Amino acid sequence: LDIGCGSGLSGEVLSENDHIWVGVDISKAMLGVAVEREVLGDLVYADAGDGLMFRPGSFDACISISAIQWLCNADKTSHIPKRRIKAFFVSLYRCLRKGARAVMQFYPENAEQTSMLTNGAQAAGFSGGLVVDYPNSTKAKKYFLCLVAGEPNTRLDLPKAMDDDGVEVPQDTVLFTSSKPERRKKYARDKDGKRVPVKSRKWIVKKKQSARLAGKRTKSDSKYTGRRRGPKF
Repeated sequence: LDIGCGSGLSGEVLSENDHIWVGVDISKAMLGVAVEREVLGDLVYADAGDGLMFRPGSFDACISISAIQWLCNADKTSHIPKRRIKAFFVSLYRCLRKGARAVMQFYPENAEQTSMLTNGAQAAGFSGGLVVDYPNSTKAKKYFLCLVAGEPNTRLDLPKAMDDDGVEVPQDTVLFTSSKPERRKKYARDKDGKRVPVKSRKWIVKKKQSARLAGKRTKSDSKYTGRRRGPKF
């Protein structure tokens, strides 16, 4: 998956390495150039800030070059950067397979934008890190957000950053772990003080008994009470 594919220059590199790719971009003009250049990837006209529409587990990897920093801007009155960043990373996490990697190069205007993007990735469930090439240069400085979906960052070996002399330096790499909270089951207590899972048969029967004692009209119990139903079409 190529986020902000533009005219398909990065997609050509993917094609040269025998990858099948899909490009997403918000600019019709740039996608038109990609069509004229007859790139091999599929092209999708969409705004990444509205969330990605792909099925879960559709991609093995994701790249992006100079695109995700625009999620931090509010080009319209309806645009709320934090919501757009959340929608993007949550949908990206969903459409990547477990263990898939994403590398996104971007140019933040300030430290706040960098924090917004890294926090958004963490909240969506990604682990990974931030790599900064040429940290002391004003023109050549580049930020790379390196992410892994569904895998702890203890197994992740991030690329080393480059200094002004083109030498790899590990100190300009910052690791972070997923901050996605684990879902906890909700419990209630029965008459014996034991924990009962919420929306289980015992929990439903207890709620109905309480409603009857309060004088509310309640349907009678049956063998179907609390039975789980299949998903709706």
